[in-house]
Amino acid sequence: MFSKILIANRGEIACRVAATARRLGVRTVAVYSDADANAKHVAACDEAVHIGGSAPKQSYLQWERIIDAARATGAQAIHPGYGFLSENEAFADACAKAGLVFIGPPSSAIQAMGLKAESKRLMEQAGVPLVPGYHGEDQDPALLQREADRIGYPVLIKASAGGGGKGMRAVEKAEDFAAALASCKREAINSFGSDAVLVEKYVQRPRHIEIQVFGDTHGDCVYLFERDCSVQRRHQKVLEEAPAPGMTPELRQQMGEAAVAAAKAVNYVGAGTVEFIVEQPGGYDHPEQMRFYFMEMNTRLQVEHPVTEAITGLDLVEWQLRVASGEKLPLQQHELRMQGHAIEARICAENPDNNFLPATGRLDVYRKPAHVAFERGAIRFDDGVREGDVISPFYDSMVAKLIVHGATRAEALARLDAALAQTRIVGLATNVQFLRHVVRSGAFSSARLDTALIPREAEALFNQDPVGRTLAVAAAVAQTLVHEKAGEGADPFSRTDGWRPFGLTQRRFDFEYQGDALTAQLTYGHGGALQLAVGDADAVLSFQAQPADSGTVVDLQYNGQRQTVQCWQLGESVHLFCDRGATVITELDALAHAGETAAEGGRLTAPMPGKVVSFAVKAGDTVRKGQPLAVMEAMKMEHTIAAPADGTVAELLFAPGDQVAEGAELLKLAVATA
Repeated sequence: MFSKILIANRGEIACRVAATARRLGVRTVAVYSDADANAKHVAACDEAVHIGGSAPKQSYLQWERIIDAARATGAQAIHPGYGFLSENEAFADACAKAGLVFIGPPSSAIQAMGLKAESKRLMEQAGVPLVPGYHGEDQDPALLQREADRIGYPVLIKASAGGGGKGMRAVEKAEDFAAALASCKREAINSFGSDAVLVEKYVQRPRHIEIQVFGDTHGDCVYLFERDCSVQRRHQKVLEEAPAPGMTPELRQQMGEAAVAAAKAVNYVGAGTVEFIVEQPGGYDHPEQMRFYFMEMNTRLQVEHPVTEAITGLDLVEWQLRVASGEKLPLQQHELRMQGHAIEARICAENPDNNFLPATGRLDVYRKPAHVAFERGAIRFDDGVREGDVISPFYDSMVAKLIVHGATRAEALARLDAALAQTRIVGLATNVQFLRHVVRSGAFSSARLDTALIPREAEALFNQDPVGRTLAVAAAVAQTLVHEKAGEGADPFSRTDGWRPFGLTQRRFDFEYQGDALTAQLTYGHGGALQLAVGDADAVLSFQAQPADSGTVVDLQYNGQRQTVQCWQLGESVHLFCDRGATVITELDALAHAGETAAEGGRLTAPMPGKVVSFAVKAGDTVRKGQPLAVMEAMKMEHTIAAPADGTVAELLFAPGDQVAEGAELLKLAVATA
């Protein structure tokens, strides 16, 4: 076993690798960028080396600096994590030349499986089923269009060197192909340094099921069962679980053996994942009819590896370290067992109700459910951030991974929902409530899975209000009264209980909730009674509350209901959390907001901080509502800005390549009048 390793990554995966290394007595070296100088992963390691600027190209992709850091600190091996350099064969080769062990497969395996088109040809030779498609080297756009027409729509364009949903576009009809191809190639060249693509038939009602494989330097290879990763947005995984619901023992064995054959074909060493697209011709209720096709192989540890660890009771990072140091696989195929069911939810800084736009900002409140690191039947929380940290636009939007394990899928689902309900994040938008909607949806809970689950169930998943305006207003008013009470002094004139020698005291509260303006009327009765009117609802309000480090905890009784609500106030916004869900309500100062008018029409602003990739128009162009105007890139994803109405482009305010802040006006549009 190594005595010291360098972790060539950041965030959650760097902390994850460091935890196992510490348990094994292996010292660790972190590397960090300007943006990560005070990051959690730096503190988690024994040593740390600064390697450059905040952008990945200036730091985490600078493999020469990483190798220099390993040499300078006496590290014997480099763990690449996932993303960044984990599937870069030149980096693996450079490690070997520097006398360092690359904790991953040989560069030849990375090269063979790294290019999707080449890996498809290899699998075809090995007899692994493939989806109909074009995997050739000729990248002429006209040829690719003809191949797509031949295959038949819908088709999927995928970056040949891609992964993680980057450089991927589904195309429904021929007339959309050229634009989708251009966008896919741009994203591919920025993410992977190559704009080569392949085109495949878009399988209907598909499931995404992957097999975890592990090989050693002694010629042995095993599969550690499967994971279902069908629940996706923008071709990126949202929820992953193991084992795959509805998987028959026969199909599990067939897919597992096919995955091992694929790994052995390239002399694979270490942790890898063979991904399959699984067709369901008989529908959700006939898993025995499922057919699988090779999709790709990820030559690294996967983000979702904890669900495999949960059902097998194994530490895959420990396996990686043992195999890389020359040991044999700890277990053979016949010794592997799985127990129970595990589900992982990716908690991301994004706004699901606004097309999953990534969010940036400070984690002003970051409270996690009770959890442990590795224990079956429990809750596990893997992250690389702490309360007060900033989520920047330079890296992926994932904040944390919440992993649960239960004896059954139903038990794991209940445990996951409860854990999400106990997760408190304030300061930026996240997908926590969206994840609860997915987990509670009929489609997911009944395992009617395919990669179109989210768009198909959109009505039940997006723009939901689980708390309700009445409870939100009551909690916000109670929170205000609690803080006023806490500020009372001995002077009787500082009392805030509404006492008068005669008559009743009334107060008006103005709020904005779910985009609507609300007015609430609070009446102070004699003896401390409170009457709260919200719209047509009018009932007695009573509560007990106490400001605390964990926010204001309000035991609220209103309108015949009793709820415990946690509140945090940032500026005018009150963030509310209860068993039903979470929401934000904004207190408005009626005088401050008097006379405000709607935002001036014709302004087109950046929905998030990022880089302007391109403009599709120039000053003077006439545009139609919905027409693409500009493309932005943030957190490794492209976002298209479309015209909100018919009009004429008056002025472009930035140039391609410019970095812009959230809310920055990108261009001026003179809106056509009727």
